[in-house]
Amino acid sequence: MLSELVGALVGLGAVGLVYVSAAARVVKQYERGVVFRFGRLLGSPRPPGFTVIVPFVDRLQKVNMQIVTLPIPGQEGITRDNVTVRVDAVVYFKVIDPANALIQVEDYRFAVSQMAQTSLRSIIGKSDLDDLLSNREKLNQGLELMIDSPAVGWGVQIDRVEIKDVSLPDTMKRSMARQAEADRERRARVINADAELQASKKLAEAAGVMSEQPAALQLRLLQTVVAVAAEKNSTLVLPFPVELLRFLERSTQQGETESAPRRSARAASEALEQPAEDKSAWAEAAPEPAEETATAPVHGLAQVPVGEGASTPSGQAPPELWAEPAPEDVPENVPPPSRQTAPASVTHDD
Repeated sequence: MLSELVGALVGLGAVGLVYVSAAARVVKQYERGVVFRFGRLLGSPRPPGFTVIVPFVDRLQKVNMQIVTLPIPGQEGITRDNVTVRVDAVVYFKVIDPANALIQVEDYRFAVSQMAQTSLRSIIGKSDLDDLLSNREKLNQGLELMIDSPAVGWGVQIDRVEIKDVSLPDTMKRSMARQAEADRERRARVINADAELQASKKLAEAAGVMSEQPAALQLRLLQTVVAVAAEKNSTLVLPFPVELLRFLERSTQQGETESAPRRSARAASEALEQPAEDKSAWAEAAPEPAEETATAPVHGLAQVPVGEGASTPSGQAPPELWAEPAPEDVPENVPPPSRQTAPASVTHDD
C-alpha cells in the first residue's frame, strides 16, 4: 500500500514537472510576449521575466522591440532631369505595438522593406541629380515620411532613413569630371587675373616712386643680383633695365650741354688775348661782308659765319663775329662742320 502511494506521488510529481516545463516561459528584456488562447489575443503583451501559460491551450509569441537595421536593395530610376541612377538606402525602425505588428500585417519586416523600395523609387523620380548628390538630408526626411505613414498602423515606427549610395553611369561620371575640372580652371584663371591686377597696381606705384629717384633702379638691380646669387648658381644672368640706360643717356646729354658754354667762353678768352697787330691785320684783310653769308650750325655750340676772309691769320675768329648760341630746334644728329681758315698773310695791290 505504501509503495503504491509513493508511486502515485512520484507520478504526480512527474506530471506536474512536465506541466510546469510546458507552461513556463521566459521573456527577455528586449522582447514582449503576445499570448493567443485558441487563436484569440489574450490580454496585453507579457512583460519581460518569467511567465506561465496554459499548455496546449495558449501560444506565446515573442516580438523583438529593438531597432532593426534593414538595408534597401539598390533601385534604378530616372531622375527629373532624365539621368539614370541607382540608389541604395538603409531603414532604421522598431516595433512600438507588438500586438498590431503580429495582427495587422503578416510579416512587418517584409512589409517595411517593400514600402521602402517603392518610396525610394518615387523619390528618385521626383528629384534632380544635384539633389541626390548634395541635398540628401531633405530627401531622407521626405523618404522617412513616405514610409512612416502606412507603418504606423502596423505598430512599427520608422526611426531613420538614409540614402547610402548613388551610382552613376560611367559617361555621366566623365561628364561631371570635365565640368568640375573646367569650373576649377575658370576659378584659377580668375584668381590669377585678379592677382595680376593687384600686382600691376603695386608695380605702378613702385615705378612712380622709383621715377622720382633714378638711383633706386640701381639699388633694385643690386637687390636682384643678391637674390639670384643666393642660389649659388654657376651662371648668373643679370637683367639690365632699360630705364637705367635712359637715365645714363640723360646724364650724358646734360654733361654735353653744360660743357658747350665753357668751350665758347674759352675760345672767346683766347681771341681777346691775341696781339694788337693780329687784330689790325684782321681789320685790313677782312672785306666787306657779303649780302648773304652762309652759316653752318655747330652741334652744341654757337653759329659762326663762314665765307671769304672769315678767319684770322692765326685761324681764330674775332670775338665780335661770334653769334648767339644755336637754337634748340637744331637737330642733334648733325655733325659739327669744320671751320674754314684764311691764308696766313693778305696783300693789297696799290
